[in-house]
Amino acid sequence: MQPLPTGAGSAPGRSAPPPAAAEGIDLSRLPTLREIEAMSTDELDELFGLKPKVDIPVGAGRGMGRVGVIDPAEGGLPVFSLAAQPAGLVRAALAGTKGPVISRWGHILLRRALASRLATPAGMDPAEFAALRAGLLGRIGEFAAARALVQDVDTANYTPALTNAAFAAYLGTADILGACPAVRLAKAAREDAEWRMTAAICGAYSGEAGNANRDLRRIMSRGDAARIDALLAQRLAGAAGDGRRAVTIEWDGVTELTPWRFALANAVGAEVPGELLQAAGRYYALAGAVAPMLTPAQRLLFADTAARAGVLSSAALVDLHSELFAEGEDGSGLERARQLRAAYLGNTSAARMAAIKALWGADGAEVARDPYGRWVLTAEAAARLAPSEDFATDAGPLVGSMLAAGYDRDAARWADIVEDGSLAWALIAVSRADAENVGSGAIGDFVDADDSRAQRKSAMLVAGLAALGRTSEGVASDYGEDLGFDLARRSRWTQAISGAAAGRNQVLVVLLAGLGMQGESWEQMTALHLFHIVRALDQVGLGAEARMIAAEAVARA
Repeated sequence: MQPLPTGAGSAPGRSAPPPAAAEGIDLSRLPTLREIEAMSTDELDELFGLKPKVDIPVGAGRGMGRVGVIDPAEGGLPVFSLAAQPAGLVRAALAGTKGPVISRWGHILLRRALASRLATPAGMDPAEFAALRAGLLGRIGEFAAARALVQDVDTANYTPALTNAAFAAYLGTADILGACPAVRLAKAAREDAEWRMTAAICGAYSGEAGNANRDLRRIMSRGDAARIDALLAQRLAGAAGDGRRAVTIEWDGVTELTPWRFALANAVGAEVPGELLQAAGRYYALAGAVAPMLTPAQRLLFADTAARAGVLSSAALVDLHSELFAEGEDGSGLERARQLRAAYLGNTSAARMAAIKALWGADGAEVARDPYGRWVLTAEAAARLAPSEDFATDAGPLVGSMLAAGYDRDAARWADIVEDGSLAWALIAVSRADAENVGSGAIGDFVDADDSRAQRKSAMLVAGLAALGRTSEGVASDYGEDLGFDLARRSRWTQAISGAAAGRNQVLVVLLAGLGMQGESWEQMTALHLFHIVRALDQVGLGAEARMIAAEAVARA
């Protein structure tokens, strides 16, 4: 017999170590077969060390020094605006803005600041800074901007807070599969049903359709999620690979929408019952208005709200109505599209004016109560009208419509047509770029004719003119006393925004302005807040935005 070479094989009586031990798995702590069968796919991956840690090669990662999607060359605000600012102040401004911004122009400016490519404040973790910004973008309904921001950070650098902000952004855009890197790789102390269902959906699209369906059935059978939620998740997971199977979506017994339900329904093309949409709030209107998977007619339901908020531009509204006109399907949307076409292409100025007015007053009480969304829609059509005495009685909403989309030069052409002390006069006085001093008499004419509640339009006019330096301090003080406000009053917020303006810090001024403009309606805006916001923005070189906010306040107060 051929002898074995020395050192080959194992010594007599000694067996090789089990492969599992060589790989570092503690066999004494392995679960039982029953426990393994009850585990989800993610739990099994975690147990056996199969869960990947990163989704990009080492050395290809992006730095966290500057995070954002709008460079200064593209209109973003200065990169190092917050680098030397106290982390506590920046954190308070971002976290303290809990709700929507009442001003359309304030919303637009805040979105621009939050999406700018910015360096992290000293003493703040870059991931926390990104999470705070993405969270605020989500709270004001800018889900696409929030998603773009979190995508500028590598998943390996996510913290639990940033993971949660990213998950909310992906839900807001109905991009469930886009959330998969965060759900499968990032750190998150979450075990809620929505998170687990998303993990199962992601597993289905990673080639584990059978395991994903089993996980979703287990979640539904245990009652961890509402039936409608689990069915929507099964529909989306079932579209992957060999997991295709019919899932009937039943809305019976569902009394409210949730972000998860709305996102999943949009993602799988399931129509949400009309009664649920009618009872839904601002979140769903802002998400639905820009959801690409919805039809133009469906997005039209949300267009007015999104326009008032600042999520949809005037050009985007015109594009939406153009799609409706091209489709040519009967309904209120087609009629509105025809009216908008007439507002642009009517044979006479009178015909175009009639079409514009029809758009302002169409569709009942909601438009009559707050027509500002329709003003955004008709802004360019209004700007194309030549100034005429024939339209003097409608000059107020005409000028307001132009300024809703920033057509301040076109609005200024009406200065010789409008009557002193009228709404149109007031809007032009605060919006025109070539500053003119406004005397006490002209303001008094406006105050005397002002029939707004508690003469709030007059208060906003005086505050806006004073902030822009277009009336004297004495005149502003006198009218302030008559109208019930004191521009000399100070608070921690006024001191903070005044200090930021003195330091010429655009981003900090915008963040503090957003903090001062949060609310649900213009009833919550005070003349004092408007004064400091407009003055600070003007001082840091954002004069155009300051003038538009002042004009909007007069128009909507």
